Parts: sequence; C-alpha cells; structure tokens
Amino acid sequence: MESFEVHILGCGSALPTTRHNASSQIVKIGNKLFMIDCGEGTQLQLRKNHIHFSFINHIFISHLHGDHCFGLIGLISTFGLLGRTAPLHIYAEKELERLMKPQIEYFGKGIVFPIIFHNINAAEHATIYEDNTITVETLPLKHRIPCCGFLFREKPKKRHLIGDAVNYYNIPTYMRQTIKDGADYTTPEGETIPNSRLTKDADPSRSYAYCSDTLPCPENNIYLKDVDMLYHEATFAESEKGRAATTHHSTARQAAEIALGANAKRLIIGHYSSRYDSTEELRAEAAEIFPNTESADEGKVFSIA
Repeated sequence: MESFEVHILGCGSALPTTRHNASSQIVKIGNKLFMIDCGEGTQLQLRKNHIHFSFINHIFISHLHGDHCFGLIGLISTFGLLGRTAPLHIYAEKELERLMKPQIEYFGKGIVFPIIFHNINAAEHATIYEDNTITVETLPLKHRIPCCGFLFREKPKKRHLIGDAVNYYNIPTYMRQTIKDGADYTTPEGETIPNSRLTKDADPSRSYAYCSDTLPCPENNIYLKDVDMLYHEATFAESEKGRAATTHHSTARQAAEIALGANAKRLIIGHYSSRYDSTEELRAEAAEIFPNTESADEGKVFSIA
C-alpha cells in the first residue's frame, strides 16, 4: 500500500513565536507531495524536514491571511533559483492571483517555469483537483474572510488477485488487470471461474481533511463522514470561547465535537494561539470529548495506515 502521510511544517496562529511556525503542511501520497498553506518560514521547514522542493507541484491556500500565504513568494523565488522547469499549480481564491502577479514579475525575473493559478470559490464544496488515484475537495469554512478547508480522498482501489488461484488456473498476464477490475475468468475448456474465487477485497480508500481558521462548521460533517484523519484548528481553550467566536476561530472542545459528529477516526489539533506555552491543555480538553486526539507539532509526521 502506498504511504499516506501528513508532515506538519507549521501549526501556529497569526503571531510569530519561537515555539511554532506559521501554518503549512505537506500531504504525501505515494511519491506525490501536496502543500497546504505556506506561511512565513515554510521553505526553511522543508529543509529541516528533508522534503524535496522539486516534488511539490500543487499548493492549496485556504485563505488570504498572511500566516497562511506570506511564505509563497519566497518559495516561488527559491524554485526559480533551483532551476525548476515543471509547472507549479496554486489553488486559491482569485484575489491571490491579482496580489501575486506583481510580486512574481518583480522578484521572479528569470523564472522559466509556468505558474498556473486555479481560482476557487471558498464558499462552495467542489472537487478542485483529480488524478488517477485521488481527489481534492473544498470544504466551506466560516472565517472573517473567504476561507475553505481541503479534503483529500483516495479513489476506490482495485481488488487484489489471489496468487494461488492465478497460478492454479494459469491465468495469462493480459487478463489479470481485467479480473482485478471485477471480471470473471473463462478457462480454455470453457469453465467460468467467478471473480470471488480469484480476488480478495481491495485496500480501503483513505481520507484526510484540513480545517483551519474557522468557527465550528457541523454542516461539513456530510463531507467529513468517517474521515480517517481530521486536522482541525483549536486556536483557543474553552475558557476563551468568547474570543474564539469574536475572531472566528474554534476552541479545542469545539474541534473535538466536530470530529465526533463526523465519526472521524483521528483528530489532530493545531493553529495554536501564541498565549499557550504548552499545547497539552488544548489536547486534554479535546480528548475529553474525542479520546483519539493528538497535537500537531513542527516536524511531526502523521501516517494513515
């Protein structure tokens, strides 16, 4: 089975601290790397975590607050210095393209790789990326400006061939893919062997959702249902619930309630306010509601088995 990992590059909120970097993650599925958000200092975190710049072809920006996108022009500039030629795809609200183009023209002289902006509507749920193995969907969130989360979902996988059955019936190589797709096999003697005797169940498809900078959005549970891993912002403790509401953020308890309502398998909390010296208070608060809660931290890697 291919790896499915989330690498935490930054999980702090707006004010810089020595404890946490601004928001950014890498979602690694097989040999594909997808970046979510690109706060200031992200490229240094890529270096520290030994993540190859050249493998990043798609960047998803949740919203246009600086702690989620101030690192983007620096990363693009570094791509140019490294001699990148492959296209870079950026998915964000259309305003980002208007803001970035003058910066790219000024600071990106000599860049030869195409930069392709995909304008998204943060207010709607839509599939914005698709390849032969995964889809990426937007999740409308409630923040002070247009903001969305992202849901990475593997497509249904093909069934596994049973090796002993393949050998016993001497199934030719050219037929095996068709059988994995669900076909029966007819022997040269005319006997039909049902697919259930030749294959076993496929590996389950996995999913990961990123929801940062938002009031609680239980209406997204229809999309998050049974998600394998949910990253949800927990900027404040419940004691600061009023401030969370004023700034359009969530408490750790509210993040846990979303995970519980979505029947998520795991919850990762992050986007911590600078007021907290330790994130254990937030993790413990969420774990009272949703026991399988873990804290994000720079350098942590969360795998979906």
